[in-house]
Amino acid sequence: MDTAPTARALSWGPHLLLQALLLLTAGRAVVDGLPHVVPTVAAAVVCAGVCAAGPLVPRIGRSRGWLALVGACWLGLLVLSADAVWVAFPLYFLQLHRLSRPVGATAVAATAFAAIAAFAAHSGSFGIAMAIGPVLGAVVAVAVVWGYQALHRENERRRALIGELTAIRADLATAQHTAGVLAERERLAHEIHDTLAQGLSSIQLLLRAAQRALPANPDDAAGHVEHARRTAADNLAEARRFVAALTPPALDGTTLADALERLCVGTGTRHRIATRLHVTGEPTPLPTTHEVALLRIAQSALSNTVRHAQATTADVTLGYGGDHVTLDVADDGTGFDHLPAPDPRHGGFGLPSMHARATALGGTLVIDSAPGHGTTLSARLPLDDRP
Repeated sequence: MDTAPTARALSWGPHLLLQALLLLTAGRAVVDGLPHVVPTVAAAVVCAGVCAAGPLVPRIGRSRGWLALVGACWLGLLVLSADAVWVAFPLYFLQLHRLSRPVGATAVAATAFAAIAAFAAHSGSFGIAMAIGPVLGAVVAVAVVWGYQALHRENERRRALIGELTAIRADLATAQHTAGVLAERERLAHEIHDTLAQGLSSIQLLLRAAQRALPANPDDAAGHVEHARRTAADNLAEARRFVAALTPPALDGTTLADALERLCVGTGTRHRIATRLHVTGEPTPLPTTHEVALLRIAQSALSNTVRHAQATTADVTLGYGGDHVTLDVADDGTGFDHLPAPDPRHGGFGLPSMHARATALGGTLVIDSAPGHGTTLSARLPLDDRP
């Protein structure tokens, strides 16, 4: 609601109406040949000049002295002419607009009383009808001005509320942007750890094996180098697809079971560890998000097995349970009695990343391990929404 036109109307309207009524008072005194014509016209002119000073000189118009002087001039004119009674109506608005609510109400009541008394004095008698006009005008003025002031306060509250909501919306947008950036950073960290970092770690292990095989077993060294080259090629494909934000190359045009089979064969070939895939239950199409998560979890789990477990065998089991799908990775390695704390300087994102992937899809990740008895990692994802 734009209150500017209303404010201008309340500011200038009473002044213009007051000037018009003063002109009418002076004009009737001249035309009708009323008594005290010259004093009446002079008083009307003086009153008009004093009234005009208020809107034309804002510093004067803001003072209560000016309003008191206007009232005094009107009282003088009221003594000379009964027609000046009607000037009380714009005076009501000026008083209510310029003065505080209690003072303004008192001034309006006094003005109405003066108008009624003067009209009765000029008429030589008093009747209820004489009081109706001034009182009704006072009531209308009070209702209009106080109603406008209430609307103005409500408008200001709404304006302040809109400003607060705008600021809150801006803060919320900033917070959402920050949260999105942090979430994307976390996702990128998981993706890099489960793809590029795992591949580079595998290449490093293969090159170390090739270094140990030289110069006594050049054929073995060449085999390790060839495996490292293939791993680097796979990593390059992962990096390109990762930048393009597409599905992992291992899942491109194939099933999750086939991708896990290739992962097991590649891990067993490169790192001399017997890695086998088992599929249980009735295979069913999975959402791409589930396939990507399970493949990444399997990659990270086998990478941990190769790097830390000193295992000779690893079994990957993909199980379809109707309303859920499970992935188990079990090895016969050294095991551990407590989870190691993440160490960003040496990787250490594997287990948190796997757990985050599972919980993001409403699933769970459980690790069972004991020193000398190997490690079993179990991921379970619900299948409430089929692809």
